[in-house]
Amino acid sequence: MNPLFVMDTNFFLELIGYLASAIIALSMALNSIAWFRIVNLIGAALFSIYGFVIGAFPVGIMNAFIVAVDVYYLVRIFGTKEHFHLLEVRPDDGYMLRFIRFHQQDIHHFFPDFHLNADRQNVYYFVLRNMVVAGLFVGNRTEGGHLEVLLDYVTPAYRDFKNGRFVYDTLKEIFAGEGIQHILAETTHPRHQAYLLHNGFVKGEGKRFTKEL
Repeated sequence: MNPLFVMDTNFFLELIGYLASAIIALSMALNSIAWFRIVNLIGAALFSIYGFVIGAFPVGIMNAFIVAVDVYYLVRIFGTKEHFHLLEVRPDDGYMLRFIRFHQQDIHHFFPDFHLNADRQNVYYFVLRNMVVAGLFVGNRTEGGHLEVLLDYVTPAYRDFKNGRFVYDTLKEIFAGEGIQHILAETTHPRHQAYLLHNGFVKGEGKRFTKEL
């Protein structure tokens, strides 16, 4: 057998092992349960293949088991019907104030300019997911027929786009009858921009995004 072929094969196998390790390490840093399972599944699948190919059967079998566990929980996550509700609250709601303080650092990561201001904010909703608080929406209903998004925060464990679809579909039902024609949002954060585009917003000039109701 050509030694160069053996060398290339060994290098390729080692590369798979390193890649699998890096992917599994990455999964451990993810806050979202769904994304953790998805990324961990990919890493475990690669590790399982790596283990069987090099003859390390305990490694292959263990990671194959991890793949099966990840698949089981992903089926539960995406196959189970979830119940969403918007719960309107007042600007001085005690729980909301505590919620914002608790998540303040993460909120300012995505919404660096957000501060509670009852003079400029008149829409406050908690997003409930199976009766658990999964996010907070704060906006401003203007006289010009617009709803400005000042905060659309989702807690890390629920960042899988389901919240956004529910929120904006429900806001459409709530405000369409009040003459609100557009939802406006501004952001320069890449992940928030992707979130808005996924939920039907269209990018305008600069950091402005618009969604028609």
